[in-house]
Amino acid sequence: MKTGEATVIDVPEGSRATKGKAPILMVPKQEKGGMKRGLAIIDLVLRIGAIVAALAAAATMGTSDQNLPFFTQFFQFEASYDDMPSFQFFLIAMSMVAGYLVLSLPFSIVAIVRPHAGGLRLLLLIMDLVALTLATSAAAAATAIVYLAHNGNSSSNWLAICNQFGDFCQKH
Repeated sequence: MKTGEATVIDVPEGSRATKGKAPILMVPKQEKGGMKRGLAIIDLVLRIGAIVAALAAAATMGTSDQNLPFFTQFFQFEASYDDMPSFQFFLIAMSMVAGYLVLSLPFSIVAIVRPHAGGLRLLLLIMDLVALTLATSAAAAATAIVYLAHNGNSSSNWLAICNQFGDFCQKH
């Protein structure tokens, strides 16, 4: 540099208003819908877990049976889920809940892609409540029968069958 030459620094015009005002903490801009997208991902994972649980419950109920031979091979007592309407209701209801959850997976994926879709979330919430009510009523009906199978009811002269059908009762 020679003596007498000036150095020129370009300063943008808008920076004079903020002269001497530096931000204390730099907070990065959040992605639009980040929290809602995270909740939608959790919703998808929970749906997949619920599908596995509903199918496992239905499969366990559908495969539970036991033969109890008496005297001869031709005279047998059999205990199976389809002998009791409450167990049939449980199997059908859990299958319906699993089917609904499988059908709701695409809607859950759309909720991840479009996190601000409020109508879709409301639809899923209402349908989830219906599925929850169905699963709870089926579980309550099956639990009542399982209780009678284990303990019986002396007022109604219903005997506990789990003394004879131990393997069948262990699955419920």
